[in-house]
Amino acid sequence: MLKSMTGFGRCEEVRVERKIIVEMKAVNHRYCDISIKMPKKLSFFEAGIRNVLKQYIGRGKVDVFITYEDFTENNVCVKYNEDIAKEYLKYLSQMSETFQIENDIRVSNLSRFPDIFTLEEQTIDEQELWKLVEKAVRAAAEQLVEARIAEGLNLKNDLYVKLDGMVDYINYIEERSPQIVSEYRQKLTAKVYELLGDTKLEESILATEVTVFADKICVDEETVRLRSHIMNMKNTLEVGEEIGRKLDFIAQEMNREANTILSKANDIHITNKAIDLKTEIEKIREQIQNIE
Repeated sequence: MLKSMTGFGRCEEVRVERKIIVEMKAVNHRYCDISIKMPKKLSFFEAGIRNVLKQYIGRGKVDVFITYEDFTENNVCVKYNEDIAKEYLKYLSQMSETFQIENDIRVSNLSRFPDIFTLEEQTIDEQELWKLVEKAVRAAAEQLVEARIAEGLNLKNDLYVKLDGMVDYINYIEERSPQIVSEYRQKLTAKVYELLGDTKLEESILATEVTVFADKICVDEETVRLRSHIMNMKNTLEVGEEIGRKLDFIAQEMNREANTILSKANDIHITNKAIDLKTEIEKIREQIQNIE
């Protein structure tokens, strides 16, 4: 399916112990540029998250926001450092003997000394946490892709309308071109008789002049190539998978043909249609910038 590069996706995964929210938004970009903002606790999952997203996103600038909440009340534990306690007792006993004072240390007093008891955060089951993160990331990415596909369908329909409009302009140019030659011949003949009067002019000389003029303004090759480019673009739109760069190249070729028609134009009507062609091609190029 043809996809736009703009879209939004969101997923919220809630468990008894924790909650993860993943939000992502995408805009136009020449390449695949993924930016991830998440808590430090999840930073070791960044490579995995990027690998997952690349399965869904071929091009575009994607900003990903991940929030994480831990609801567990027993995610920390008390650690007793017996070796440190022994050291404290050892030196307290030495102080008592050295200074001849009573050693009145009690457990409650000893427990207040630094580092006897410390709080440590329990190790998180990384595999279980990754499953939750991956599920949320995939769900948000799938929602993003759905939004891109919906927008891509609108772009596709709009491009078809513009391409059909270009065909109408080409039809007019092809119909008008022979008339220009005929009108030129009539004007040339009238001018010759005006200047030479009854003097006869060989028909071959007149025909040669008209042929040279017709060759200068002939745009048959350009209109044929334009029709080919239009058909190629329509066929490419039906492919739909990461076609943005190819469409942009086709549009450049279209613009080149339109410029040639404009440079050859020796008629105000064809000039106007060539300008309309260029305007429509520019609109197409702008829309193509939104396609993945």
